[in-house]
Amino acid sequence: MEGLIMDGGWVEVLVGPMFSGKSEELIRLLRRAQIARQKIQVFKPEVDTRGDAFRVTSHARQEFPAAPLPSAQEILKRTFPETQVLGIDEAQFFDEEIVEVCQALAHRGVRVIAAGLDLDYRGQPFGVMPRLMAVAERVTKLAAVCTVCGGPASRTQRVTHDAALVVVGGEGVYEARCRRHHDIPGP
Repeated sequence: MEGLIMDGGWVEVLVGPMFSGKSEELIRLLRRAQIARQKIQVFKPEVDTRGDAFRVTSHARQEFPAAPLPSAQEILKRTFPETQVLGIDEAQFFDEEIVEVCQALAHRGVRVIAAGLDLDYRGQPFGVMPRLMAVAERVTKLAAVCTVCGGPASRTQRVTHDAALVVVGGEGVYEARCRRHHDIPGP
């Protein structure tokens, strides 16, 4: 947490809709840790097939090396004892164990920074993210720009007609929308 010295580990969560800058903020925080010469590791879920499989990439084309993993438990297995800062992108795609994994790492003295969607395309809390936010020492909610009115967007609008809860995609599949212009899909 910038400007605040904490003893031991903690969990930070960056949330918001698509196009709000979550990955960009994660990368910014990781670069600051690099400047401080801290030992960093970054993971992302294998299911996120957009862009480079071995990089966290923001929509603004910022990048940071990352290892794709199939499950949250793999994060614990692959975290080195000397790691001080651990980044997790697209945390909403990991299984329920991500909460316990983040807590275990924080108890070991690791600063865990997890970025992910807080709401799904229907405007409902997304999977494990509410639990992860509840146990975090810090939660930063970012807003995007509504593609309809230009106001602050807190939701992700799917613009395709796929009924699946999880559809990995970016522009052309999703848009950022404010509460007023978010169309809630029917049953």
